[in-house]
Amino acid sequence: MMNNKNSVFCLQVWKVKKILSIILVLSMYSASSYSQDKKFYIYICLGQSNMEGNAKFEQQDTINVNRRFKVLQAVDCDNLKRVKGVWYTAVPPLTRCNTGLTPADYFGRTLVDSLPNDITVGVINVAVGGCKIELFDKDNYQSYVSSAPNWMLGMIDQYGGNPYERLVELARKAQKDGVIKGVLLHQGESNVNDPLWPKKVNGVYKNLLKDLNLEAASVPLLAGEVVNADQGGVCASMNAIIAKLPETIPNSYVISSKGCTVAEDKLHFNAAGYRELGKRYAEKMLALLRSANSKMKL
Repeated sequence: MMNNKNSVFCLQVWKVKKILSIILVLSMYSASSYSQDKKFYIYICLGQSNMEGNAKFEQQDTINVNRRFKVLQAVDCDNLKRVKGVWYTAVPPLTRCNTGLTPADYFGRTLVDSLPNDITVGVINVAVGGCKIELFDKDNYQSYVSSAPNWMLGMIDQYGGNPYERLVELARKAQKDGVIKGVLLHQGESNVNDPLWPKKVNGVYKNLLKDLNLEAASVPLLAGEVVNADQGGVCASMNAIIAKLPETIPNSYVISSKGCTVAEDKLHFNAAGYRELGKRYAEKMLALLRSANSKMKL
């Protein structure tokens, strides 16, 4: 017969085993409460009007959109029957309720056409026409907003008054579904000839990495040139500053806008220009993905 000491010991062992089994079940439940798909590639997009989408999209842009290309809705849009924070097939507009075609459209389309069929691509696009990069400075954005023109305030308000925080909010939600693979930036017209622009962009990029617990080595930053001089770009001088970005951010790459056709204002691209620029972003990202995983069958 077991003595009292042995009985107590056995009871304690049983209790420990029970507690461990409960912890195991809870951890399994927590891990399965959302399913992160390693083959769901997510890209953060931000900037001003050329990332927002200035050109009207055409019929060719709204048909036959691959269902493997998704957009995480950034604002509620009754006219589109879309709700903030929900994934939808990436039929334009991808930014807000009444915006146009963006580089993100044909970035995503080109990726899904080139990647294996089991890979899905998602974009999150938070952009505000006319804004300086300072709008995305998480520590000082309020100072910028306080002096922003009235016509810009309505767009900012659609992001809860803080576009950077909206971007992070959505990106954190997206991380439960997939893996953030890169950042796409198109901004600079409102910071034209600002020599501190690369440093300011670096501040935004570092904050994104920190707030989303990302490593710079695995999350490249792709920055597009503004309308090129060969198209008579009114802000083309900014491209010399954009070209210096890799000196500040090693894992950054400049996407050429040379030859990308433009609108009459020489400030924005036209629909064809956005399509071409988006493809160029995608071609660079594909090259980086190949480099990161040479065994990937593309």
